[in-house]
Amino acid sequence: MSDRDPPADEPDDPTPSNPFSNIPFMGDLFRAMGAAGQGGDPGRQIAMSVAAGGQSEPNVDPMERIEWERLVRVAELQVADRTGLDVARGRALTIEPVTRTAWASRSVDALRPLLERLAEALGEGPGADELPEGLEDDPNAGWIRGLLASMGPLMAGIMSGTLVGRLAARSLGTYDLPIPRSDDSLLVIAPNVADFGNEWGLPAEDLRLWVCLHETVHHAVLGVPHVRDTITDLLTRHAGAFRNDSSALQEILDDLDPMAGPEALIELQQVMNPELVLGAVRSPEQEALLPQLEALVAVVIGYADHVMDDIGGRLVTNYPMLTEALRRRRVQTDEADRFIERILGLNLTQEQVDRGTAFVAGVVERSGDDGLRRLWADERHLPTPNEVDAPGLWLARIDLPG
Repeated sequence: MSDRDPPADEPDDPTPSNPFSNIPFMGDLFRAMGAAGQGGDPGRQIAMSVAAGGQSEPNVDPMERIEWERLVRVAELQVADRTGLDVARGRALTIEPVTRTAWASRSVDALRPLLERLAEALGEGPGADELPEGLEDDPNAGWIRGLLASMGPLMAGIMSGTLVGRLAARSLGTYDLPIPRSDDSLLVIAPNVADFGNEWGLPAEDLRLWVCLHETVHHAVLGVPHVRDTITDLLTRHAGAFRNDSSALQEILDDLDPMAGPEALIELQQVMNPELVLGAVRSPEQEALLPQLEALVAVVIGYADHVMDDIGGRLVTNYPMLTEALRRRRVQTDEADRFIERILGLNLTQEQVDRGTAFVAGVVERSGDDGLRRLWADERHLPTPNEVDAPGLWLARIDLPG
């Protein structure tokens, strides 16, 4: 035993420097505290840490980069010809295969306006003065006091970092969630694509081409100025309409045993989760926004799937097998990922996907692809929620036969 080791019969220090750094969410909080103390960006550091999952990541092979660039050229030409949209926004479309941590770092910047609006709406968390009665002077309550005092200022970093980090750990590219991005480059997460292909036994080139088509179609649609502005506005208004209610967290604090010492933190960790700490309460304003947001997102997904089916069926050898696997993956998420979708105002359930598919099929049946092309031609052509469920009404409104 070294001189620095505590004697075996002595209790451990009740307030170690970082006793819960390896516990989900609580570890994110301590990392945010450390980053803030060093003048860093807590959100970015948490995002990169969560994305990497504690593992080092090798750089993407330069030969793989060349292959992605070759395939995105094919996707760009095919999507532009099929949709008539300005796919690359007046430039040559570029694609960057990156690591999870690189995607997370870039996405913190890209999604910052939306995440900051969400953080502003949720406001500050409980402070140190809200410790349960009896804990104020207890020396073992120091960590709880520090945790709660730091929770408000750091909540934005914790929330945005954890959210983006989890997206990076799961996503294949930029548009797994249909959120408009200002980036000119498509970002694909090379290790996630490779892992998914290995898990399903999918040919690497076919899978990469499928991902290129998916990213390119979404980039084209979400890059239409009025589509981008409308969805961004709806997402931002949804994020800003949360109402903070810390009463549930206060009830947990009131039940803490003031004599429990470090066990009080363990108890707090067991019941704490992002939804509880955020105190996110859906508001009437959000209930009014969701029908329009969900309808428009459903149509974007339905349109993208329709275009991909037309192109991919001719271009990708194993397209049916790839599509079954990847579209199943889209709607099969765990509760943590579903929470992220809900907090952002997105609801990518099979029901929503089917709704968009049915709308697009109804338009094509009545007016063919010429009718479908008018979908993105003008802001007034964006369908209402009622029209998504009755495409004939949409066609009648924009003066097409139907």
